[in-house]
Amino acid sequence: MTPGTAARLRERFGATWDAAVRHRFVHELWDGSLDRDVLARYLVQDFQFCDAFLALMGAAVATCDDPAARVTHARQVGLVAGDEHEFFHSSFDALGVSVADRTSPSRAAPTTGFVALMDRARTSGDHASCLAVLLVAEWLYLDWATRPSSPAPVDPILREWIDLHRGPDFETWVAFLRAEFDRTAAALDPPVAQRVSELFGEAVALELAFFEAAYA
Repeated sequence: MTPGTAARLRERFGATWDAAVRHRFVHELWDGSLDRDVLARYLVQDFQFCDAFLALMGAAVATCDDPAARVTHARQVGLVAGDEHEFFHSSFDALGVSVADRTSPSRAAPTTGFVALMDRARTSGDHASCLAVLLVAEWLYLDWATRPSSPAPVDPILREWIDLHRGPDFETWVAFLRAEFDRTAAALDPPVAQRVSELFGEAVALELAFFEAAYA
């Protein structure tokens, strides 16, 4: 069976992808040794994605050409706007994050870059472009959050962050994004396909840079 576009791009950018999935941050998150200041810095920056990410998901709803797939996209928007937002606020309370850092922190360079990338994909009006960035954001996180042989950390914040990005429901969501991306990408003209590939690769690079920035 010929691999789909998603699998080919995952392989093409595999070195950077694997470096992100195996990053020090991920290992320390899993073994419970992650410094609280690093965790707080990471979550403060990650929260800056939420609005742009929801807007990107909305664009995926709007640009989707399949009614059933549109419903799946729309349902996921509600989950991100609910459970994930609640996690951030409860974690900020537990970590003592200031109001200023919750609402208007200084953004690290990868944060600024990722928000700009999401906005670029959203304003393209192209479903495949939206999916390329969404897929990396969700699939790469599922990858690092899936360790069947490893016990979850005791710390409730670390454990919940992992749980938000793994399990049957999240696996189904990522499988859906992969299938939709493959279906949509198969019909692209070469110049558009090249642009979509570049978006995918840029998203992977920014994921790695984002983990690095937590230690800056």
